Amino acid sequence: MKDVLLYDTTLRDGCQAEDVSFTLEDKLRIAAKLDELGIDYIEGGYPGSNERDADFFKRVKKLKLKNARVASFGTTMKVGIKPSQDFNLRVLLAADTPVVTLVGKTWDLHVRDDLRISQKANLDIIGDSIAYMKKRVDEVIFDAEHFFDGFRANPDYAIECLKAAQEGGADWIVLCETNGGRLPGEIRDALTQVNRAVKTPLGIHCHNDGELAVANTLAGVEMGVTQVQGTINGFGERCGNMNLISVIANLQLKMGKKCVTPAQLKKLREVSQLFYELANINPNKRQAYVGDSAFAHKGGLHVSGVIKNRETYEHIDPVVVGNRQRVLVSDLSGRSNVVYKGKEYGIDLTDKNDAIKEVLRRTKELEGQGYEFQAAEASFELLIQEALGKKKKNFNLIGFRVIDEKRKEGEAPISEATIQVQVDGELEHAAAMGNGPVNALDQALRRALTKFYPALKQVELLDYKVRVLSSGEGTGAVVRVLIESGDGKERWGTVGVSHNVIEASWQALVDSIDYKLYKDARHRAN
Repeated sequence: MKDVLLYDTTLRDGCQAEDVSFTLEDKLRIAAKLDELGIDYIEGGYPGSNERDADFFKRVKKLKLKNARVASFGTTMKVGIKPSQDFNLRVLLAADTPVVTLVGKTWDLHVRDDLRISQKANLDIIGDSIAYMKKRVDEVIFDAEHFFDGFRANPDYAIECLKAAQEGGADWIVLCETNGGRLPGEIRDALTQVNRAVKTPLGIHCHNDGELAVANTLAGVEMGVTQVQGTINGFGERCGNMNLISVIANLQLKMGKKCVTPAQLKKLREVSQLFYELANINPNKRQAYVGDSAFAHKGGLHVSGVIKNRETYEHIDPVVVGNRQRVLVSDLSGRSNVVYKGKEYGIDLTDKNDAIKEVLRRTKELEGQGYEFQAAEASFELLIQEALGKKKKNFNLIGFRVIDEKRKEGEAPISEATIQVQVDGELEHAAAMGNGPVNALDQALRRALTKFYPALKQVELLDYKVRVLSSGEGTGAVVRVLIESGDGKERWGTVGVSHNVIEASWQALVDSIDYKLYKDARHRAN
């Protein structure tokens, strides 16, 4: 038996976010994943708003969801007509969902200035709409729009609106903090009075304009609310909705409120990442519980602590939400950081004090020059090998030349690189064209080395980033180049820094090749 039921509105409220748009296939995939997560209600959208939402309600029936009930969303009826004549209510019935969510006004300002009807007329349309739908649908939820603003302005009338919904037969009354401007104390104060006046089960729906949506939702649960509404990753209008990812974790792990199984809890990060991917948005690395940085440790004191006892600097075990502990290396690192990273790479540095000191010295020196190893762990692993005296020099550069030539206005420049290297005393010369100078240099380098190291045919340059570090110096600024490479099995990051972008790129390319050859040799040895 669950203590709190989860209502997801990613497919409706979440789609109102500025950068979020889902195809029909995306929406069906999202519904299936929400069901896996243990969500109790999936709000699919307003079936009358567009063809995509209408099609969703037809096709979602074929998914055979195991945990979730699908809800369609719409407004209460218009004033002055019978419920059976209202277009919105007819559309909701046509969607044929087991749950219908009706949103209605509870703030007297909206009734006066938006609907422009009497307060009595608004009470009537709330009650009549719900009563009509309740006779035809299994479950009716009333979303009391702007309830907390309405309660602040006119508490008696706001509660009268809830009573009208209760009398109409609503299965749930959801208190909406629509503008996102209220504080947790205000939520508690309002619920103290609502609990005296209303017996219908309560839900809460909060927006994040004051960065308080999660806190306000938890305050609601503390006051007896048993349904929470939100979106995955907090997608939503303006500053977003309550983030269900955070609330699920807080309910389950901090408040002891059962809402998902332990196995479903472990899916939190997976679900969060998938929804970012489908929305084509970079994941928030600092997102609570599931972000890449949520359990990342950089300071030497912190790393030393978590190695001895995870609880020193981690409020939960990251594994329970599908995340992991990470240790970063930087000029803030101490001995513990290096030992930890070595262990990650399968290198025992426990008793190698001289190597640890050298790694720390070189890390601080290089980061002072602009290097950064948090996204270039392959370069850092090679730095450890160098400190141990085990880094192999795979080739000597004799020289390279890169030419960019633009032959005609309106046509892209042509990039060509030539290079000469020496391997075990043998010289090799190669040339290549490329999509830009760095790509040309990458192609030429690997072409020259493939004769000696055939495995380099598998390597691809997957991503390339340039960051200007000393922006005040204009074109003479220091730049940092981050390269991500892969061989079809693994991906790795390397870094280079220079005043010259080609030189910085060269450093990162050499590290990428050296890491590939080192990695293959290590695998053969094991």
